[in-house]
Amino acid sequence: MPSSPVFPAARLILFNKPYGVLSQFTPEGRWRGLKDFISIPGIYVAGRLDADSEGLLLLTNNGQLQARIADPRFKMEKIYWVQVEGQPDEAALEALRRGVLLNDGPTRPARARLMDPPPDLWERDPPVRFRQSIPTAWLELGIREGRNRQVRRMTAAVGFPTLRLIRAAIGPYSLDGLAPGTWRESAVDQGPGSGSIQSLASR
Repeated sequence: MPSSPVFPAARLILFNKPYGVLSQFTPEGRWRGLKDFISIPGIYVAGRLDADSEGLLLLTNNGQLQARIADPRFKMEKIYWVQVEGQPDEAALEALRRGVLLNDGPTRPARARLMDPPPDLWERDPPVRFRQSIPTAWLELGIREGRNRQVRRMTAAVGFPTLRLIRAAIGPYSLDGLAPGTWRESAVDQGPGSGSIQSLASR
């Protein structure tokens, strides 16, 4: 009898992507690539994060897991911490919660709240450029879509441009304990109907 093909065990990598790094292994122009930080063969990005954004990026060698993470149809919530110019009021927050009209259509309802006090974060390199005369605030947004530069466009639509954007979580996976430029592997339980993970060592 011919032997059954052997598939590698699913691997899931949680990476805290610094500012200025692309969601691909190859560098491009002034942006760095993931190969400067991760040297694991056979893994691929599951859902992109813009070069000028920071935070959680997931990588896996498993196509089904990649689709479950990246495809908005699976409704995996993504949590963003957003530093905006100005001080959003309740009307702006309620507009984000209901959904705002963008040039490619209205957004789905989102979770939105002010983060007070602001999150305790690392310094960005290069630093964010502020206008001294205008205050800033931090928002936490939870969305289940993946449009191009969606969070930035959402905050601009309610009158508060984004200055800094950090993805803090994707579904059950979070940045907890990850310094910028470091990664952690999580064991994926592949039992029927199981979605649990177990954290392994950080790198």
